[in-house]
Amino acid sequence: MNQRKELGQEGENMAARFLTDKGFEIVARNHREGRTEIDIIAQKEKLLVFVEVKARSSALHGYPEEAVSTAKAARIVAAAEQYISKTNWQGLIRFDIVSILVHKQQLQEILHLEDAFY
Repeated sequence: MNQRKELGQEGENMAARFLTDKGFEIVARNHREGRTEIDIIAQKEKLLVFVEVKARSSALHGYPEEAVSTAKAARIVAAAEQYISKTNWQGLIRFDIVSILVHKQQLQEILHLEDAFY
């Protein structure tokens, strides 16, 4: 596995633990709708959260959350709409970003941006 993919997977694991610690239940990870992947789908009571995880080893070239483009956000929203339709979800929804800085496999910073896009 290449270093970038490893960092992404490590970041997703950290984000899942972080969300679980905040009282969320992880409903799905790496959920695919067509060619779009939703990193984490989490639920807390009547709220379903679609989470994009961005992990970087440095903020030298920008913070991880800055890597979520408008086009990427639109694809995630479209995939979430398909998921909601398939599962007949009736509660509230939200789109979050979990931004993670990791250095030498040690968490340096984790930032949970709620209602990051829509």
